[in-house]
Amino acid sequence: MKILVIGSGGREHAITWSVARSKKAGKIFCAPGNPGTGSIAENVNIKGDDLDGLLKFALDNKIDLTIVGPEAPLVMGIVDLFAGNGLKAFGPGEDGAQMEGSKVFTKNLFRKYNIPTADFGEFDESSGAIAHIKRNKKYPLVVKADGLAAGKGVIIAKSELEAITAVADIMTRKIFGGAGDRVVIEEFLEGEEASILAFTDGETVLPLPASQDHKRIFDNDQGPNTGGMGAYAPAPVITAEALKIITDTILYPTVKALRSEGIVYKGILYAGIMMTKQGPKVLEYNVRFGDPETQAVLPLLKTDIIDLCMASIDGTLKEIKLETEDRAAINVVLASKGYPGEYEKGKAITGLDFFKGMEDVIVFHAGTAVKDGKIVTNGGRVLNVTAMGADIKEAVEKVYKYIDRVSFEGVYYRKDIGKRAV
Repeated sequence: MKILVIGSGGREHAITWSVARSKKAGKIFCAPGNPGTGSIAENVNIKGDDLDGLLKFALDNKIDLTIVGPEAPLVMGIVDLFAGNGLKAFGPGEDGAQMEGSKVFTKNLFRKYNIPTADFGEFDESSGAIAHIKRNKKYPLVVKADGLAAGKGVIIAKSELEAITAVADIMTRKIFGGAGDRVVIEEFLEGEEASILAFTDGETVLPLPASQDHKRIFDNDQGPNTGGMGAYAPAPVITAEALKIITDTILYPTVKALRSEGIVYKGILYAGIMMTKQGPKVLEYNVRFGDPETQAVLPLLKTDIIDLCMASIDGTLKEIKLETEDRAAINVVLASKGYPGEYEKGKAITGLDFFKGMEDVIVFHAGTAVKDGKIVTNGGRVLNVTAMGADIKEAVEKVYKYIDRVSFEGVYYRKDIGKRAV
């Protein structure tokens, strides 16, 4: 089969790596890809939001399956575009992608179908949002931009002043652009957070092992939010019993609710879950593989990823048994100095050759590029070092044993990824 993976980050390198392990994979393309994907696939210089360019390439090259990595092309309707031209693309249509494209849409879906979540209010004017904040007496309070904000559109306010400032930043100063035309303000849920990524064809739901992301830039969850500084799986906070409860009370009801709204949701359903004293509640949904969760979860997948994607598209997921390794994996992000603020690019990366041929330690490229024949930094989150072990403790020991073998000027990574699980 000819496979096209869309995207250029660590998630897409992990997806491409997983596809390359399949016996069904023939020629693999990645658009636009990075030097990591380029080592196992042919990179194509087409951006992920160039839907017409991607469609032409897929038609010209008779692509059998396209796997969409980032959220933006999904929200733009790439799956519908491909399907309308006789091509199979893995992911939800534009209607289902609203689950990530609009937090207002998703929260109202939760409310209508009694899916457990935080209480909330929605506002399209800052005056209404501020009046709501002034009525609130309980902090922290969560302020969210309605639209896509690269995983950074959530602000946890610890006081009334911080909440009002967050609304001003999002709605008036437009720090997230048009994503901040509307905001959701919701109660702060206390508990431990986890991510559940599940394959679905609109009927059957097959969850992958739960993972836990680390959003803050500094150790002990300090500092500003990032796109994610590392993840591990399986997350001990989600026991087998808890996963069944989440599947039965959140994942399946969501798929059924969407179907009641006329939306057959196919692809990855990615739930951010908070384990509260009252039980699991859903914080929000994403409509694609998570980043950096994917880099920790896919190395544990035993079932052929191509089979799972095709069954999701064809509506035959009930015929697939999803199997995973009885092991653990951890992914630690190596970031550029200054991230998530301003950072420099073009720093030479050394030590990558050390990891070639290693079975239990993989380096997934994220923000990298080739310059003068050498691999250099080209983003805030540069590399993902993923290690596998018999359990989380062994995986943690392994990743931190080898992580310093790769380096670049100003490299920064958290030293406590997986600490909570251990």
